[in-house]
Amino acid sequence: MKALFVNASPRKNWNTHKMLESAMKGAIDSGAECEMIHLYDYKFKGCVSCFACKVKNNKTNGLCAYRDDLRPVLEKALESDVIVAGSPVYFSYPTGMFRSFIERLLFPIMKYEVNPDGSRPRNIDKTIYSGIIYTMNCPEDLAAKIHYPEYLSPNASAMNLVLGYCEELCAYNTYQFTDYSRYDASMFSEPVKAEHREKVFPEDLRKAYELGARLAAKAKS
Repeated sequence: MKALFVNASPRKNWNTHKMLESAMKGAIDSGAECEMIHLYDYKFKGCVSCFACKVKNNKTNGLCAYRDDLRPVLEKALESDVIVAGSPVYFSYPTGMFRSFIERLLFPIMKYEVNPDGSRPRNIDKTIYSGIIYTMNCPEDLAAKIHYPEYLSPNASAMNLVLGYCEELCAYNTYQFTDYSRYDASMFSEPVKAEHREKVFPEDLRKAYELGARLAAKAKS
């Protein structure tokens, strides 16, 4: 059983990466063979609308036909039983790298066809148990007020439709800087942020661990 963890944050060893590491530990403890990919290490584009994956009798078998640095990552994704992608939230949405990865992963798997029973055929014959982890500076109550759930949920819906299963996990009010005094950030209280990181972020990490373990267990069953 293989599990792929995809960091769509430009930062390593910070909130999104740490959440993914915790999820990966959960998957490892559930018996998965795991790998972490950092998308910002690669040069690639989103979908270029070549439609090679939609040509009749095409041989792409669910793999994006466009050849760039992302192609080997997509090959690994299709070989995986579990995929967990993580991204910070910038201006209400995940990073462009996240979106480009999702476009390139999902679009070739999805067919422009409908079965007689109304279901949608796919170019893969298995369920890939997937998850999305979001980290954000925004507190949870404010995120609800400014409609973050409505903006973010279509990504999980698309992964659920195309891959067959998806869960979503959010970490709110994250700690952005190691030294807030260096930045123009007076709208934030550094002591409040620090307290949240000390008391709440460990719980977020625990939830990420459980997500990774749960997805791996589902894939193994």
